[in-house]
Amino acid sequence: MFHPENFPPELLAGPFSIELANFLGVGPGRLKHADVLRLSRGIKAINIQDASLALLTAPFTQVTGYSAASHATAFTIWEFPGFLPGSDDNVIHISRQAPHDEPRRAGIHGHTTKFRDDEVFCLDGLWLTTRVRTWLDCSRRMSIEELVVVADHLLRLPRPEFEDRTEPYATLAELEQMLERHKGTPGIQKARQALTLARVGSDSAPETRLRLALADAGLPEPLINVPVALAHGKSRTPDAQFPDYCVAVEYDGGTHNESEQVGRDILRQEDFQEAGWVEVRIGKVHMRDDAKAAVRKIRDALYSRGWRPKKN
Repeated sequence: MFHPENFPPELLAGPFSIELANFLGVGPGRLKHADVLRLSRGIKAINIQDASLALLTAPFTQVTGYSAASHATAFTIWEFPGFLPGSDDNVIHISRQAPHDEPRRAGIHGHTTKFRDDEVFCLDGLWLTTRVRTWLDCSRRMSIEELVVVADHLLRLPRPEFEDRTEPYATLAELEQMLERHKGTPGIQKARQALTLARVGSDSAPETRLRLALADAGLPEPLINVPVALAHGKSRTPDAQFPDYCVAVEYDGGTHNESEQVGRDILRQEDFQEAGWVEVRIGKVHMRDDAKAAVRKIRDALYSRGWRPKKN
């Protein structure tokens, strides 16, 4: 009978290298049991249920020298917003430092690359490309819009009262430096264009997509998540605003259906109305079909306040 409880806890969390098992005192004989899965050359597992992608990936980098998880795998582990084609494929992306050969294993998509020491990061024992390097590595397969979504995510200033960090994931200078370092990288032209469209302030992917849709439609660029002083000393921070026309925009996510949030939304709308502002509320339904309905609502509000498109 197989007794997994007799194995070290490090081997029960997810896949592991045979080298690690030997280091923990588990010899080859115990690893030959039928209930110990062979995932790849030199990699086995006792339990892979509920194992995170990071745990699943770690042993593949451990048995491959000079390597790090990268591309779609790093994209998923870093929990980037937006869409990356192929990110749901059941393969693990591993990049290996040139001039070493790219990894060749079943279930692995290998890459050969050049990364500097500050372009890889050790996350709970897993080496993977940094957020900024991952953004660049994925640029070849991403659209400009999706690259902007991720760039906005990296540049966003965190809110310490809700998050366990006080600094953004990256600065504009760090993103620019990454592009300067790797001038010949496939997709870099899209990344450069995306960086000109990235802004500090967007709190979510829908907010970024809405801002880009407004720009494509020729509407003025809004201020993003900037406090606005209203009547009687009150202040509100709309998702986007056009202060020259006193138009505020709020994107309603799923939480806005909760009863307490509905009450707060009503009070916020009253505050804007009392100060002579128009509040435009945008929901998921307005973001369909390239956000045409959302653009129309905001354009109508701006038009009612005197905005007119510039004549060519």
